[in-house]
Amino acid sequence: MATIEKRQNDDGSASYRVKVRLKGQPVQSATFKRLTDARRWAQATEAAIREGRYFQTTEARKHTLGDAIERYEREAMDHIRTQADRLRHLAWWKQELGHLALADVTPAAVKQAMERLAAEPSARPLSGGKERLRSAATLNHYRQALASVLAVASREWEWMDKSPMPKVKKKQEPRGRVRYLSDDERARLLEACKGSSNPDLYLAVLLALTTGGRQAETMGASWRQIDLNRATLTLEETKNGSRRTLHLSAPVLELLKERAKVRRLDTDLLFPSKANPRKPVDLRQPWEAALKKVGIQDFHWHDLRHTFASVAAMDGATLPELAALLGHKTLAMVQRYAHLSPAHTASITERLAAKLIGGNA
Repeated sequence: MATIEKRQNDDGSASYRVKVRLKGQPVQSATFKRLTDARRWAQATEAAIREGRYFQTTEARKHTLGDAIERYEREAMDHIRTQADRLRHLAWWKQELGHLALADVTPAAVKQAMERLAAEPSARPLSGGKERLRSAATLNHYRQALASVLAVASREWEWMDKSPMPKVKKKQEPRGRVRYLSDDERARLLEACKGSSNPDLYLAVLLALTTGGRQAETMGASWRQIDLNRATLTLEETKNGSRRTLHLSAPVLELLKERAKVRRLDTDLLFPSKANPRKPVDLRQPWEAALKKVGIQDFHWHDLRHTFASVAAMDGATLPELAALLGHKTLAMVQRYAHLSPAHTASITERLAAKLIGGNA
C-alpha cells in the first residue's frame, strides 16, 4: 500500500514524499516535485514488488559488471574449455564497461563497446608487422563471453532482471574457410614438430591431425579419457553436447604408451602446463616457430581439423561419414568439403544414370 505526504520546502515550493509498504517487504520511499510523478512511481513500484521485479532492479544497481565478471571467473569457468581466450575476452570487457552498474549495461552501451572493439587493431598483426582488424568470428567470441556472464548474473544470481545481449546481434561471419595441408606441407610440418624443443608439440599435432579433434578437445584431454587397449579417446563433453569417441592411430597409440610410462602423477591431463599442471600447456610459440621454420603460411591449429576432413573427403568419405568423424549433428557444417570428393560423387552419379536410363541413351 502506498501513502503520499505533501511537504513544504524552505523556498516555499511543495514536494511529495511517497512510501510503499507491502507485507514482508522493506519500505520503499522516494520524493517528487509533482504529485502526478509521485502517484506514477507509487503505482509502478508497488506492481514491480508484487511481481518480484523491483528488488532485482535494486540488485542491478548494487553490483557492477566488474563484480559480475570477477564472480563468474571464480565460480563459472570450470566448464569452459578455452579458458585462456575467455579470460582475455572478459579482461577487455572489464576494462571497457567494468565500472558500470549492471542496470546500466544496456544494449546501446554494449553495441558502442563492440564498435570500439571492431575498430581496434588486433594484438596479433599480419606478417610483416601490418595491423589487422578483428574478424567477425573473433568479435562474436567477445560477445559470447559477455553474454555468458550476464546470463549467469540474471538466471542464477538474480543480480539483474534480464540480460541485454539478445538485443545485441552477432556479427555475420563469412563462409567457413577450408585451408588444409598438401602432402609436402604435411611432411615438412610434422618433421619440424618432431624436432621441436617442446616435448608436447609433435604428439599434440599428430593427435589433432589423425583424429580431427578440436583443439580444446585434444589439448584438454585427460588420461582417464584414453583407453590404450581399445585405442580410443572418449570425449565426454563436446561442443555440440554429445559424447564422442576418437580412434587412436597406431603411431599416436605408440607415443601415448611411451608417455604413459613417464607421465606426471600430480595431474590427469595428457598435456599439462609446467607452470600449472591443472591447466593444459600453451603450445602457441613452439607451434608458430615450427610453421615459420618450414615456411607454411596462413595456417592455424584448427586447420589440422580441416586437413583431417579434407583428406577424408578426397579419399571418398561421404558427408554423413564426415559429420560422424567430426562430431557434427547436421550435414550443414561439412558441406564445405563436398567439392573435395568429385570422384566419389561422380561414381554415384554414373551408377544412378545407368539405372535411370539404362541402354536408352
